[in-house]
Amino acid sequence: MEIAKSMMIAAAGMQSQTERMRIIAENIANANSTAHSPDEDPYRRQVPTFENTLNREMNVPLVHMAGTVSDYSEFREQYNPGHPAADAQGYVKLPNVDPLIEMMDMRQAQRSFDANVSVIDSARSMLARTIELLRR
Repeated sequence: MEIAKSMMIAAAGMQSQTERMRIIAENIANANSTAHSPDEDPYRRQVPTFENTLNREMNVPLVHMAGTVSDYSEFREQYNPGHPAADAQGYVKLPNVDPLIEMMDMRQAQRSFDANVSVIDSARSMLARTIELLRR
């Protein structure tokens, strides 16, 4: 039963990291988007939030993505007076997304995902060995 619990915890971790990677991909995809007019804001970076829950049936703590929150750091600005979203000084607001930070976050999410895969592989191997020993 403990092996099943560890596999359940790892699977929840994999699901959370998959959702985290989706949010990061959205941020990267919108890193260079602009607003349509000077009075609008461009895309605002999203940050995933996580929370712990308890699976009462098996008494197992699990993690899942609770949602996202907007990052209210300053927008980047670029001088481009011919752009339709340029302000009176000729600056266009760009999203507050730094692709380098997003790529580092993506790498961290990937490593966490891989660690959870390793837990599942180890649990599966232990279960197979247990079954093999019980057959003897």
